[in-house]
Amino acid sequence: MAGRRRVPALVGQPVDHGLPRRGRPLPDVRRRRPRGDPAPARPQRAGRRGRLRHPRAGGRPRRRGPVGALGRLPRLRLPHRPARPPGAVGARRRLDAAARPAGRPAPADHAGHADHAHRPPEDAPAPPDLGSDGTGAPDPVPPDYVAAFEQVQAELRHGNSYEVNLTYRERLGARPDPVTTYLRLRRANPAPYAGYLQHHGTALLSSSPERYATLDRHRWIEARPIKGTTARGETGAEDQRLAEHLRRDPKFRAENLMIVDLLRNDLSLVCDPGTVTVPELMQVESYPSVHQLVSTVRGRLRTEVGTVAALRALFPAGSMTGAPKLRTMQIIDRVEATPRGVYAGAFGWVCADGRADLGVVIRSLVAERAGDGGWGYELGTGGGITVRSDLVEEYAETRWKAARLLAVL
Repeated sequence: MAGRRRVPALVGQPVDHGLPRRGRPLPDVRRRRPRGDPAPARPQRAGRRGRLRHPRAGGRPRRRGPVGALGRLPRLRLPHRPARPPGAVGARRRLDAAARPAGRPAPADHAGHADHAHRPPEDAPAPPDLGSDGTGAPDPVPPDYVAAFEQVQAELRHGNSYEVNLTYRERLGARPDPVTTYLRLRRANPAPYAGYLQHHGTALLSSSPERYATLDRHRWIEARPIKGTTARGETGAEDQRLAEHLRRDPKFRAENLMIVDLLRNDLSLVCDPGTVTVPELMQVESYPSVHQLVSTVRGRLRTEVGTVAALRALFPAGSMTGAPKLRTMQIIDRVEATPRGVYAGAFGWVCADGRADLGVVIRSLVAERAGDGGWGYELGTGGGITVRSDLVEEYAETRWKAARLLAVL
């Protein structure tokens, strides 16, 4: 598959949306369908109607399809949920799904993504070293995270899962408007899946490094799961040492391999037998604040499988659930303290000719108008937990991932 492409950055009002239904995943996203759009109004019928069409050779698609985002809202029962600060993003009205005809999105130059982001931009705000207090010492682990981590470890020891992606949300109120914040985020955390999606009084500000899936004109589908993260070093020598540690560490490699195997299974449900391969396994990619361990899984879609059916077969991203997927999602449903919303979902575009390119919603912010006329922001962060995971190290990793998001606020 061709190299990673940059995606449009600024997208206005979606025509379709979904809101959480008592904490359940949204089963049906209805929308006004552009003529020729291969994606049916009901994703459940995608296997019959969502066929790929071949675009004109070497050119852009004749008709753009929708741009949007899709998330998942699990039911959550962990006690001691953090109190909602004044002006914070409200879970009741959090955007769960949205899509719109792309029209002419304002392009953005996302130079500086993984292929070029070995060092931070000169004008990027520097994140704190480890803890958010900027002292270099790790933050104390909050009781909610401790409780969730212990519950996950109990599930792992009982053999109910091999790996659980444990996440949490953080809310901040009374901050700058989302367009200003997004422009800061682009400079601070350049990424291949950066973008801005606005829906009424809510906006998604994405700076995601992770590919959820791409589909090309030859019906090849590709996913690039990220599993394994370490902070950047303060010197060149330290940075190289940390990257090499990430590449060789048995825990990180085990995390990545389990998700690769999960993605191979997901793709095998929609691809021709014998076409699912892993052309890249556990490659280190470097971003302004972290090194990531990335693999590539791809396959060729079966003739009867359409675009939406293919994307739906992978949802939610295995890197954001764990393995085995369905049982691990039940564990996440029980132990995480707040709904995920669009965080850990997918964000991108689907063309009328059947091509698609979507990223995983990580390293992203959700903005919502606050009662005082300002803006509240919510970010999600987390990481994969195995039986070998250390509580303090895992929580510190979540803070590395959130550091650049917090810096722009």
